[in-house]
This record gives sequence, structure tokens and C-alpha cells, in this order.
Amino acid sequence: MLVTGPVTRQCADRLKRICEQMPEPKFVVAIGACACSGGVFEGNYNVLGGADKIIPVDVYIPGCPPRPEAIIDGIVKLLKPAKEAKSSDKR
Repeated sequence: MLVTGPVTRQCADRLKRICEQMPEPKFVVAIGACACSGGVFEGNYNVLGGADKIIPVDVYIPGCPPRPEAIIDGIVKLLKPAKEAKSSDKR
């Protein structure tokens, strides 16, 4: 799952429910400053903060906006251990 914005009170329950419904293996990526920490909206009455306040996050990609190279690098770092685990299962 890619989270790209701050977690608000309205979307927190939905985000948690969607994460619970995801099949294994689950991967959550917080893309951008808003998804990582709440960004410029942190401290507002309706913003709870970053995605890690509600669900476990595997990879954080900072930036406002995040650079395309950073997004690609984060996804590669996320998928490398998964690919290695899959190849060891075949042996």
C-alpha cells in the first residue's frame, strides 16, 4: 500500500481496515513528508500525523514532494528482501 498524504481522523479507520484486508505479504510505503510525519499539516485539529500512527510502515520516503529517484530507490529497497526470501524458498 502506498500512503501519500497525512492521516486525518476521517480516514484513519479506513486506512486501518484496508491494511487489515490486504493479503500477505503486506508492504506499506509512506511517500512524502505528509505521509511520514504529517508534514505541514501536523498539529492541525483533524490531522493525526503520519501513517505510522495508525499502521506499521515498512519504508519511509521523505520529501515534499519526493523525488522520483527516491521513490524508485525506496521501492527497490523494499522488494529486495522479499525477492531474496522468495528465491531461498525455491531451494
